[in-house]
Amino acid sequence: MKIKFGTDGWRAIIAKDYTEENLRRVAEGTAQYMKDQGLTKAVIGYDCRFGGERFTNITAGVLGAYGIHVILSSQGFSSTPMVSLAVKEFALDLGIVITASHNPPSYNGYKLKSSYGGPSIPSEIEAVENRIPDKAGIEVLSLEEMESKGLLEYRSLEDLYLEKIKNSFDLDLIRNSGLKIAYDAMYGAGQNIIRKLFPKAELLHCEFNPSFLGQAPEPIDRNLGELSSLITSNPGKFDVGLANDGDADRIGMYDEKGKFVDSHHLLLLLLQYMVEYKNVKDRVIITFSVTDKMKKLAESYGLEVEITKIGFKYIAQRMQEVEIVVAGEESGGIAISGHIPERDGIWIGLVIFEFMAKSGQSLTQLVDNLYKKVGAFTCDRDDLHISESQKTNILNHLKDNTPEKFGEYSVEKVETLDGYKFTFDNGDWTMIRPSGTEPVLRVYAQSESPEKVRKVLDAVHKTLNAL
Repeated sequence: MKIKFGTDGWRAIIAKDYTEENLRRVAEGTAQYMKDQGLTKAVIGYDCRFGGERFTNITAGVLGAYGIHVILSSQGFSSTPMVSLAVKEFALDLGIVITASHNPPSYNGYKLKSSYGGPSIPSEIEAVENRIPDKAGIEVLSLEEMESKGLLEYRSLEDLYLEKIKNSFDLDLIRNSGLKIAYDAMYGAGQNIIRKLFPKAELLHCEFNPSFLGQAPEPIDRNLGELSSLITSNPGKFDVGLANDGDADRIGMYDEKGKFVDSHHLLLLLLQYMVEYKNVKDRVIITFSVTDKMKKLAESYGLEVEITKIGFKYIAQRMQEVEIVVAGEESGGIAISGHIPERDGIWIGLVIFEFMAKSGQSLTQLVDNLYKKVGAFTCDRDDLHISESQKTNILNHLKDNTPEKFGEYSVEKVETLDGYKFTFDNGDWTMIRPSGTEPVLRVYAQSESPEKVRKVLDAVHKTLNAL
């Protein structure tokens, strides 16, 4: 079986393709890559998924067998941003995170982080893939053997991360503002950080439960009904709701009315805050599926906007070459100036908290003010769980026979940077692309209101079903 990394690492179903044998193969490919590049030090972390600690120990044992020095967390599970920060702050060569991020609980995965503290770039990932053997061969060292050889040490990734936060945010301002926070960890690795930063926050799903109660830990509106209900059923009790995915690198938020504030709106708010309050005026980088309102706001500030393929690794690669104000994806992965080149759902939540505290405005007011600058809009996404043959048929048809209309919507412009993006003559748009992390076809849309977005999505579905 050939093992390939997707948009964000290798992911597979536990006990099907995600086996100890295949994990050892991937770890051997990683270790061989490190040896070939003269890299000698790595940190390995894991989130709250099933088998995380065992899979981490196996990975460490493979690297140890190659003579690579490994750092493990002294406090159990870690978020992906904690591992990325540790790579940079401890001056290491590589980071590995055992996580499947937002995928369903039946999955686990394997992410790579480079020395700068962000996702390894595509060429580095390809180099690792090319070294993955067909069969695991090297004997795995035990942690005791590694310690006796001086190849293993334990350090607190959580304390490192908390100290970085304390040095970067006005936590006293946030706490003294009276901000009332509801937080949903989705049983993920962010649970301890929010508990320690904001002891008065209302916590949901902040226990260790690798089953996630059967819910994929992706912080999107349809997965966060309990958090939304908590806010809407207690008027005036909460000012903001924050949610993170399984490894806490993605974000979802709710305003004080229990309305979901998606990544498109968060990116706009972050851009406004960084320019108007922090006076940061560098480049804006967004992936292909992010709202075009980002370009409108950035241009009003005289800032350049760059659009990449979908996958934070493309953003991280550009962040090694240019300074940014903010960068991010539609799917909840956002980075910001002053932090590592990594998605960080907790960090981004703290920036929004600080914006609210400094401005004295609610999240609803901040979004309403944004609409005065760029116009009201709604974005949404449907995930179509269809067969591989259906997916291939649709993509081939779009490639060979570009639709001129989707229902009543006439196509004015077609873009193919990553998937197929169709802009209509009324300014609305839809985008169709296969997921790089799950067996689904994603259909995105933007219009003026939720009702109009639903109308666009339904028209697209009808057209696709007829192919």
